[in-house]
Amino acid sequence: MSRTLILLASLGLTLGAPALATAQPVQAPATPASPTTRADAAHDQAVMEHTRSFSFLRADVDAGFEADHEVFTWDVDGWRGGDRNKVWLKSEGEAADGELEEAEVQLLYSRNVSTFFDAQVGIRYDFEPGRTAYLVAGIQGLAPYQFETDAAAFLSEEGDLSLRYEQSLDLLLTQRLVIEPEIELEAFARDVEERGVGAGLSSAEASLRVRYEITRKFAPYAEVAYQRLLGETSAIAQRRGEDAEETAFRAGVRVWF
Repeated sequence: MSRTLILLASLGLTLGAPALATAQPVQAPATPASPTTRADAAHDQAVMEHTRSFSFLRADVDAGFEADHEVFTWDVDGWRGGDRNKVWLKSEGEAADGELEEAEVQLLYSRNVSTFFDAQVGIRYDFEPGRTAYLVAGIQGLAPYQFETDAAAFLSEEGDLSLRYEQSLDLLLTQRLVIEPEIELEAFARDVEERGVGAGLSSAEASLRVRYEITRKFAPYAEVAYQRLLGETSAIAQRRGEDAEETAFRAGVRVWF
């Protein structure tokens, strides 16, 4: 009898062992992230986005002929900063027959104010014609239909107010060949005799450039540009014996950094 009980007890332990071995401990549910933790993560992400810094520099340099003169021009702009805040540097100018006729530099703070536009404020300094400083306020960005737009108001140290409007468009004929039409308008609030400009719309320039992008950062181009003085500015030029319109043919290169 006792031997039978021992056998039954051993059989019971053997059958029950797998159940005991496979039993899993009960785990407490994971504690969800607290609102404070989520807020800190969102704050850290925002800080990272605003502290990222990039830079860009584009330079167009060319030479050609305008009337009876050999001309050399440059147009350089670049920026450093993040998605919202940037510092811009712009410079453009022209030399004819080795003599510097126009040269300016702008240093601007740029703040993103919409999806495609930045507001800009800063200073401009002209080396020629005449050494003059200006305050600058304007907007720059991408208008509908991919028009690159740059519009600015300038207030000189003598109190002369002027406006400049530039717009261009890249038209891709192939992946490398690009046609770029561009217009530029200038207007002055009053006559500025020392600069040879009159009140109102003073000049208009239209150009057509064809460039071939050997790489995205290097592209030779050819350009034809037509400039016409308008209104009182045209009358001032005629009184001085100067031409009121000019056509220039140029060849140059665009580089990006």
